[in-house]
Amino acid sequence: MRNVLGLVALATVVSYPALAAKSLYVAFPPANYQTASDRIFFLGTAPAGGSVLVNGKVIQRSPAGHFAPSLPLRLGNNIFTLRYGGQVRQIRVTRVSSQPSRPVGLAFGKDSLKPGVDVAKLPGELICLSAIAPANATVSVKLGNQTIPLLPQSPVAEVPSNYAALTGRYQTNSRSFNGQYQGCAKANAAGKLGRPQFQLSINGKSTTQMAQGNIEILSPTQLEIAEVIVDSAITRTGAGTDYSRLTPLPKGTQATVTGREGKWLRLDYGGWIEDKEVRIIPAAAPPTSIIRTLRTRQVVGATEIIFPLQVPVPISVQQGDRTLTVTLYNTTAQTDIIRFDDDPIVARLDWQQIAPSQVQYTFNLKSQQQWGYQMRYEGSNLVLTLRHSPTSPVSPPSTRETKEESQKSLSGIKIVLDPGHGGAESGAAGPDGYLEKNVNLTISKLIKDRLVAQGATVYMTREDDRELSLQDRVAIIDKLQPAIAISIHHNSLPDNGDAENTKGFAAFWYHPQAHSLAMFMQNYVVQKLGRPNYGVYWDNLALTRPTTAPSILLELGFMSNPDEFESVMNPQEQQKMADAIADGITEWLRISH
Repeated sequence: MRNVLGLVALATVVSYPALAAKSLYVAFPPANYQTASDRIFFLGTAPAGGSVLVNGKVIQRSPAGHFAPSLPLRLGNNIFTLRYGGQVRQIRVTRVSSQPSRPVGLAFGKDSLKPGVDVAKLPGELICLSAIAPANATVSVKLGNQTIPLLPQSPVAEVPSNYAALTGRYQTNSRSFNGQYQGCAKANAAGKLGRPQFQLSINGKSTTQMAQGNIEILSPTQLEIAEVIVDSAITRTGAGTDYSRLTPLPKGTQATVTGREGKWLRLDYGGWIEDKEVRIIPAAAPPTSIIRTLRTRQVVGATEIIFPLQVPVPISVQQGDRTLTVTLYNTTAQTDIIRFDDDPIVARLDWQQIAPSQVQYTFNLKSQQQWGYQMRYEGSNLVLTLRHSPTSPVSPPSTRETKEESQKSLSGIKIVLDPGHGGAESGAAGPDGYLEKNVNLTISKLIKDRLVAQGATVYMTREDDRELSLQDRVAIIDKLQPAIAISIHHNSLPDNGDAENTKGFAAFWYHPQAHSLAMFMQNYVVQKLGRPNYGVYWDNLALTRPTTAPSILLELGFMSNPDEFESVMNPQEQQKMADAIADGITEWLRISH
């Protein structure tokens, strides 16, 4: 299971040699486990002879004796007894409700008063407050000099988790919970309104409780200015890590703060950023810029476009099939002339003022395949670096080539391989406890050998069993700027996944420049090896997010599937997989130049 996906790691794993004894072994779940899922799979193994029973029923096993049945869970404690011969394992799985707990008596639901953090808004914006209370209550909030009634809300549908893309459980569930109260108001004058006071009344009895967060109305003439202090600041569509990412902001970017929720700041162009990634600077006016022209320069392996600005403004980047579009916010064009000569990768530059404070530049590219880009500020100048195609085109095999020549078809090509996990970060575990980190490294080395034999220069983020952060892995890619980067993993499922029947090869991408590589590798490996097709996914993963090169993550098979795990552990199958991946890389590079 990949921690980059945020899934719960398989627990109670031990090193593979410790499992040599022929006995009943359960890799997951541990003896006392808690989940909000309505079912859970049991991953383990026992000698192939005989039967394994769960709560008295014989379960299906692979030829090697591995098992992964999925079993339903009721709310509360669920006791499962596993038997093999005279051996017994008892496991308790506690299913907790995913819905808020109902308050008892004259009380609000625990931690239900919102806002639960300090909030700042502009004058005239809606201030919404909510609480959970008994269904027959009267609820109101005193805020400043206003009393705001909170009305009971109808139950709303609960949208599926993002993990539905992995398990196929896309159904929308209707909430049966009643007791959600909400109300909204506006304040037109700047000032500190303080903490909202909630009042609850039932049958003539009342109670009050203060919210945890304070509410402030900002003065439009005294707004703070935030400056990004990290190399690539994460911005999101809302105030929290659950919200989707926007284009990262380069170090030095300045923007007006128009709102706050806890540690999150809303910037004037619409993105939200954590306060730890910025500093507040004194300013007399919101940072805005004009732009007149721009210039280009050639550097080794890339074209750089310099946008001269008065201040570093927020940006966004969007890739198309043959385009890369940069939007500058808080910017107004005074443009009459731009020089843009013939360029190795850019066919034409188009631009337009798409809104009063947004200027958009579209670079029409000569090739559909893009090889990476970077954005940075040099003072107030925004620099866009567009990488050229790798210097040595990959040649198709020729009947007149010598064997040695054909084997060097990747000469001059730089590739980064990332064996997923390592050290204490073990990744998924198979039915017998064997760890994903080890098989990732084994196959990555086999892939490297094959690519090096074809002339490629291959760098691995780790060559042994060491722990390496996701940030360190990304930094390696950004520093080396390879032709492509591929992270090697093996898969598992969330608690409610059907481990017994889910298997296959999968490819993950994030930026459009990596889509072709992901799709090609998926089709190539599945067809060449006859493997099940788990699919191609757009996914917000650390190892798919680098912009400096087409970067993908491959899941070669499922550690959690009893039958596929046997293939994953087979040395002959490992070599076949490595050869197929290396040959697929070679072929994609050949057709993508």
